[in-house]
Amino acid sequence: MDPNLNTAWNSFLLFFHQAKNYLTEPWAAYQLAIIGGCYAIAWLLSFKLEPIVEARARTIKGNPGLLRIIVAFMRRLEWVFFLIFVYIAREIVLLNTWPSRTFVLTAALVLASAWLALVVLTRIIQNRTIARVVAIGAFAYIALGVLDIRGPVSEALDNAAINLGDFKLSILFVLRIVFLTSLFLWLATLFGTFFDNRINAISDLSPSFKVLSGKIVKVGLIVIALVVALTAAGLDLTTLTIFSGAVGIGLGFGLQKVVSNFISGVIILVDKSIKPGDTIELGDTFGWIRELRARFVSVITRDGREYLIPNEDFITQQVVNWSFSNKLVRLDVEFGVSYDSNPHEVARIAIEAAKDIPRVLTHKAPVCWMTEFGASSLDFKLRFWIGDPQEGLTNIRGQVLLALWDAFQENGIGIPYPHREIIMKTPIEVKRSE
Repeated sequence: MDPNLNTAWNSFLLFFHQAKNYLTEPWAAYQLAIIGGCYAIAWLLSFKLEPIVEARARTIKGNPGLLRIIVAFMRRLEWVFFLIFVYIAREIVLLNTWPSRTFVLTAALVLASAWLALVVLTRIIQNRTIARVVAIGAFAYIALGVLDIRGPVSEALDNAAINLGDFKLSILFVLRIVFLTSLFLWLATLFGTFFDNRINAISDLSPSFKVLSGKIVKVGLIVIALVVALTAAGLDLTTLTIFSGAVGIGLGFGLQKVVSNFISGVIILVDKSIKPGDTIELGDTFGWIRELRARFVSVITRDGREYLIPNEDFITQQVVNWSFSNKLVRLDVEFGVSYDSNPHEVARIAIEAAKDIPRVLTHKAPVCWMTEFGASSLDFKLRFWIGDPQEGLTNIRGQVLLALWDAFQENGIGIPYPHREIIMKTPIEVKRSE
């Protein structure tokens, strides 16, 4: 067996041997029985009172985050009662014996308080799995300190290592790396979100510049957090040069699309070709942009679907931006009327009908032109402008067509349909079969 692993194993054996000797003493058994009884009574009380108290807590109006913590506290009333009962039992035992004979009660009191505090406070983390991992990790660290075995356990974890040349890879080192990296990344994300919200609150900046600034701040903070975390964990960054070069080559081949989409996203933000709120058309997708991300663009269509389109598509394909320079959009509606209608009156009536629609702009007046003498109708084209293409194009065309129908019905203008007349130059005899 590796000498380091052998030393770690011996340290764990020594700890368990000492714990076994202490727990076999009579006073330790008495304290454990008291702890079990306190928890049983606390559980029975909380079983009756917890639903009532939680229902009252949910009537509190205010901060949802604070309400989440209060409800989490109310759901663990058994631990509150348990702490009260253990504290009373410990004081009673102290009045009748030596303080050294209350070690288990004191440890249970401290550990239960720490667990209750951690479980309640970690409710601010919305991801339940991460919150549970954080609570368990922090409790384990506190418990080792309370039991006064943090030093031996740290030494054992440090000895459980593999030597990679001059580098020692131990379990303690891995745990330290994971903890510090998670902590600093969480802080970087927290501060990045804070600065991003402050940047978005500045009204003088364009939407694209806000998104670009927010992304730069977040990426910069994450890079700094990683460097600080690795340095704080005791890792010499110069040893990663060769490794990072090899990984970089692998990533260059395996993550080409990811890198391409990231760079395309930066280009989009810099040249301001699209921005949140724009109405765009890409292939068969028509909608407005909700958000620009590092890898994709979120586009919401009129039917409520949200398409996550890679940034690269906005660089390599033809994109129709209906609101690139402004949101004014001109639409055409074609229609035909019968030949016995006055084309001058038809054009006037069509223009007036379009003006009555709320979404049709009046400062850019609609126009109507006769375009053709059709096979069975006089053909016209009605042109009008709207300033809110994100509200939809098909619906406004439909509203205009319905307004034309109503106006033509009121004024006796007919809308023809194709028909054919057959004129026979010579008489035809029609006989009925018997």
